[in-house]
Amino acid sequence: MNSKVLIVEDDQAMAVALRDGFEYEGYAVQVARDGAAGLKLATEKELDLIILDVMLPKMSGFDVCKQLRSSGNSTPIIMLTARGQEIDKVVGLKIGADDYVTKPFSFMELMARVEALLRRSHRRAEVADEFHFGDIAVNFKKFEVTKAGTLLEISPREFNILKYFIEHRGEVVTRDQLLDAVWGYGSFPLTRTVDMHIAKLRQKVEDTASDPKHIITVHRVGYKFVV
Repeated sequence: MNSKVLIVEDDQAMAVALRDGFEYEGYAVQVARDGAAGLKLATEKELDLIILDVMLPKMSGFDVCKQLRSSGNSTPIIMLTARGQEIDKVVGLKIGADDYVTKPFSFMELMARVEALLRRSHRRAEVADEFHFGDIAVNFKKFEVTKAGTLLEISPREFNILKYFIEHRGEVVTRDQLLDAVWGYGSFPLTRTVDMHIAKLRQKVEDTASDPKHIITVHRVGYKFVV
Protein backbone atom coordinates (compact mmCIF):
# COMPACT_ATOMS: atom_id res chain seq x y z
CA MET A 1 0.00 0.00 0.00
CA ASN A 2 1.27 3.49 -0.85
CA SER A 3 2.56 5.60 2.02
CA LYS A 4 0.42 8.71 2.52
CA VAL A 5 2.17 12.07 2.79
CA LEU A 6 0.74 15.52 3.54
CA ILE A 7 2.71 18.50 2.21
CA VAL A 8 1.97 21.79 3.98
CA GLU A 9 3.65 24.48 1.85
CA ASP A 10 2.40 27.91 0.74
CA ASP A 11 4.96 28.44 -2.05
CA GLN A 12 3.15 27.10 -5.12
CA ALA A 13 6.27 26.14 -7.11
CA MET A 14 7.72 24.27 -4.12
CA ALA A 15 4.39 22.56 -3.34
CA VAL A 16 3.98 21.37 -6.95
CA ALA A 17 7.60 20.17 -7.16
CA LEU A 18 7.24 18.24 -3.88
CA ARG A 19 3.88 16.76 -4.90
CA ASP A 20 5.23 15.62 -8.29
CA GLY A 21 8.37 14.18 -6.69
CA PHE A 22 6.49 12.21 -4.06
CA GLU A 23 3.92 10.95 -6.57
CA TYR A 24 6.75 9.83 -8.87
CA GLU A 25 8.20 7.88 -5.91
CA GLY A 26 4.85 6.15 -5.43
CA TYR A 27 3.40 8.12 -2.50
CA ALA A 28 -0.24 9.15 -2.14
CA VAL A 29 -0.01 12.93 -1.74
CA GLN A 30 -2.22 15.64 -0.29
CA VAL A 31 -1.27 19.32 -0.28
CA ALA A 32 -2.36 22.13 2.06
CA ARG A 33 -1.42 25.75 1.34
CA ASP A 34 -1.68 27.20 4.86
CA GLY A 35 -1.20 26.06 8.45
CA ALA A 36 -4.88 25.90 9.38
CA ALA A 37 -5.74 23.71 6.37
CA GLY A 38 -2.70 21.55 7.12
CA LEU A 39 -3.74 21.03 10.72
CA LYS A 40 -7.29 20.09 9.64
CA LEU A 41 -6.05 17.50 7.12
CA ALA A 42 -3.43 16.14 9.52
CA THR A 43 -6.12 15.69 12.18
CA GLU A 44 -8.71 14.11 9.89
CA LYS A 45 -6.59 11.82 7.70
CA GLU A 46 -4.55 8.70 8.39
CA LEU A 47 -1.07 9.77 7.32
CA ASP A 48 2.40 8.19 7.27
CA LEU A 49 4.32 11.47 7.04
CA ILE A 50 3.91 15.26 7.13
CA ILE A 51 6.23 17.68 5.30
CA LEU A 52 5.66 20.97 7.11
CA ASP A 53 7.03 24.40 6.18
CA VAL A 54 7.84 26.68 9.13
CA MET A 55 6.62 29.94 7.52
CA LEU A 56 2.94 29.52 6.63
CA PRO A 57 -0.11 31.81 6.37
CA LYS A 58 -2.86 31.60 9.05
CA MET A 59 -0.81 29.39 11.37
CA SER A 60 2.93 28.72 11.56
CA GLY A 61 4.42 25.28 11.08
CA PHE A 62 5.54 25.42 14.72
CA ASP A 63 1.97 25.91 15.90
CA VAL A 64 0.70 23.10 13.66
CA CYS A 65 3.38 20.74 15.02
CA LYS A 66 2.73 21.80 18.62
CA GLN A 67 -1.05 21.27 18.32
CA LEU A 68 -0.64 17.87 16.68
CA ARG A 69 1.78 16.65 19.34
CA SER A 70 -0.27 18.02 22.24
CA SER A 71 -3.33 16.18 20.90
CA GLY A 72 -1.37 12.91 20.85
CA ASN A 73 -0.80 12.76 17.08
CA SER A 74 2.55 11.04 16.52
CA THR A 75 2.69 11.11 12.69
CA PRO A 76 6.34 11.67 11.67
CA ILE A 77 6.99 15.33 10.78
CA ILE A 78 9.83 16.77 8.68
CA MET A 79 10.00 20.57 8.93
CA LEU A 80 11.30 22.79 6.12
CA THR A 81 13.27 25.82 7.30
CA ALA A 82 14.96 28.67 5.44
CA ARG A 83 18.74 28.69 5.22
CA GLY A 84 20.48 29.99 8.34
CA GLN A 85 17.46 29.79 10.63
CA GLU A 86 19.30 27.60 13.13
CA ILE A 87 16.91 28.58 15.92
CA ASP A 88 14.01 27.19 13.84
CA LYS A 89 15.61 23.77 13.81
CA VAL A 90 16.09 23.77 17.57
CA VAL A 91 12.53 24.95 18.23
CA GLY A 92 11.10 22.50 15.69
CA LEU A 93 12.80 19.51 17.26
CA LYS A 94 11.92 20.68 20.77
CA ILE A 95 8.20 20.81 20.00
CA GLY A 96 8.14 17.35 18.48
CA ALA A 97 9.28 17.45 14.84
CA ASP A 98 11.27 14.36 13.89
CA ASP A 99 13.66 15.98 11.40
CA TYR A 100 14.23 19.15 9.44
CA VAL A 101 15.59 20.05 6.01
CA THR A 102 17.02 23.47 5.18
CA LYS A 103 15.98 25.20 1.94
CA PRO A 104 17.25 25.03 -0.71
CA PHE A 105 17.59 21.24 -0.66
CA SER A 106 17.79 18.48 -3.22
CA PHE A 107 14.79 16.20 -3.53
CA MET A 108 17.15 13.21 -3.20
CA GLU A 109 18.32 14.50 0.20
CA LEU A 110 14.71 14.94 1.33
CA MET A 111 13.80 11.41 0.16
CA ALA A 112 16.76 9.95 2.04
CA ARG A 113 15.51 11.66 5.23
CA VAL A 114 11.93 10.53 4.52
CA GLU A 115 12.91 6.90 4.00
CA ALA A 116 15.07 6.82 7.14
CA LEU A 117 12.26 8.39 9.17
CA LEU A 118 9.62 5.98 7.85
CA ARG A 119 11.90 3.01 8.61
CA ARG A 120 12.26 4.28 12.18
CA SER A 121 8.54 4.86 12.61
CA HIS A 122 7.74 1.36 11.29
CA ARG A 123 10.30 0.01 13.73
CA ARG A 124 8.63 1.90 16.58
CA ALA A 125 5.31 0.37 15.61
CA GLU A 126 6.94 -3.07 15.60
CA VAL A 127 8.38 -2.46 19.06
CA ALA A 128 4.78 -2.10 20.34
CA ASP A 129 4.46 -2.53 24.12
CA GLU A 130 7.33 -4.90 24.79
CA PHE A 131 10.73 -5.65 23.29
CA HIS A 132 13.06 -8.59 24.00
CA PHE A 133 16.78 -9.05 23.45
CA GLY A 134 18.94 -11.71 25.08
CA ASP A 135 17.35 -12.36 28.49
CA ILE A 136 16.13 -8.74 28.74
CA ALA A 137 12.46 -7.74 28.43
CA VAL A 138 11.58 -4.04 28.08
CA ASN A 139 7.98 -3.08 28.82
CA PHE A 140 7.30 0.40 27.39
CA LYS A 141 3.85 0.74 28.95
CA LYS A 142 5.02 -0.04 32.46
CA PHE A 143 8.48 1.56 32.05
CA GLU A 144 9.98 -1.69 33.34
CA VAL A 145 13.05 -3.70 32.37
CA THR A 146 13.59 -7.28 33.54
CA LYS A 147 16.63 -9.51 33.17
CA ALA A 148 15.93 -13.25 33.31
CA GLY A 149 12.61 -12.39 34.96
CA THR A 150 14.14 -10.15 37.66
CA LEU A 151 13.05 -6.51 37.72
CA LEU A 152 15.98 -4.12 37.23
CA GLU A 153 16.33 -0.77 38.96
CA ILE A 154 16.59 1.59 36.01
CA SER A 155 16.37 5.39 36.12
CA PRO A 156 13.97 7.21 33.74
CA ARG A 157 16.99 8.53 31.80
CA GLU A 158 18.53 5.07 31.44
CA PHE A 159 15.15 3.75 30.30
CA ASN A 160 14.88 6.50 27.67
CA ILE A 161 18.41 5.79 26.41
CA LEU A 162 17.52 2.11 26.07
CA LYS A 163 14.26 2.98 24.30
CA TYR A 164 16.13 5.26 21.87
CA PHE A 165 18.64 2.49 21.17
CA ILE A 166 15.85 -0.02 20.50
CA GLU A 167 14.08 2.37 18.13
CA HIS A 168 17.40 2.93 16.28
CA ARG A 169 18.72 -0.62 16.52
CA GLY A 170 21.38 -1.47 13.99
CA GLU A 171 22.17 2.23 13.43
CA VAL A 172 25.23 4.08 14.68
CA VAL A 173 23.98 6.67 17.19
CA THR A 174 26.18 9.65 18.09
CA ARG A 175 26.49 11.07 21.59
CA ASP A 176 24.95 14.32 20.31
CA GLN A 177 21.90 12.44 19.04
CA LEU A 178 21.46 10.86 22.47
CA LEU A 179 21.88 14.22 24.20
CA ASP A 180 19.24 15.81 21.95
CA ALA A 181 16.79 12.92 22.27
CA VAL A 182 17.16 12.08 25.97
CA TRP A 183 18.40 15.25 27.69
CA GLY A 184 16.87 17.83 25.32
CA TYR A 185 18.38 20.93 23.80
CA GLY A 186 17.97 23.18 26.82
CA SER A 187 20.09 21.28 29.33
CA PHE A 188 23.58 21.36 27.66
CA PRO A 189 25.10 18.36 29.47
CA LEU A 190 28.56 17.15 28.45
CA THR A 191 29.04 14.19 26.12
CA ARG A 192 30.85 12.31 28.89
CA THR A 193 27.51 12.38 30.78
CA VAL A 194 26.22 10.07 28.03
CA ASP A 195 29.18 7.71 28.52
CA MET A 196 28.53 7.57 32.28
CA HIS A 197 24.88 6.66 31.75
CA ILE A 198 25.80 4.05 29.11
CA ALA A 199 28.30 2.50 31.55
CA LYS A 200 25.56 2.22 34.20
CA LEU A 201 23.10 0.79 31.69
CA ARG A 202 25.63 -1.83 30.57
CA GLN A 203 26.18 -2.90 34.19
CA LYS A 204 22.46 -3.70 34.32
CA VAL A 205 21.59 -5.21 30.94
CA GLU A 206 24.83 -6.81 29.71
CA ASP A 207 26.07 -10.16 31.01
CA THR A 208 29.60 -8.72 31.12
CA ALA A 209 29.69 -4.92 31.12
CA SER A 210 33.35 -4.83 30.02
CA ASP A 211 32.54 -7.04 27.00
CA PRO A 212 29.12 -5.79 25.85
CA LYS A 213 27.14 -7.79 23.30
CA HIS A 214 24.29 -5.32 22.75
CA ILE A 215 25.43 -1.73 23.44
CA ILE A 216 28.58 -1.55 21.33
CA THR A 217 30.98 1.39 21.33
CA VAL A 218 31.76 2.73 17.83
CA HIS A 219 35.17 4.34 18.28
CA ARG A 220 35.15 8.15 17.95
CA VAL A 221 31.51 8.19 16.81
CA GLY A 222 29.13 6.89 19.46
CA TYR A 223 27.25 3.64 20.00
CA LYS A 224 25.39 0.94 18.15
CA PHE A 225 22.65 -1.25 19.64
CA VAL A 226 22.55 -4.79 18.29
CA VAL A 227 20.04 -7.45 19.21
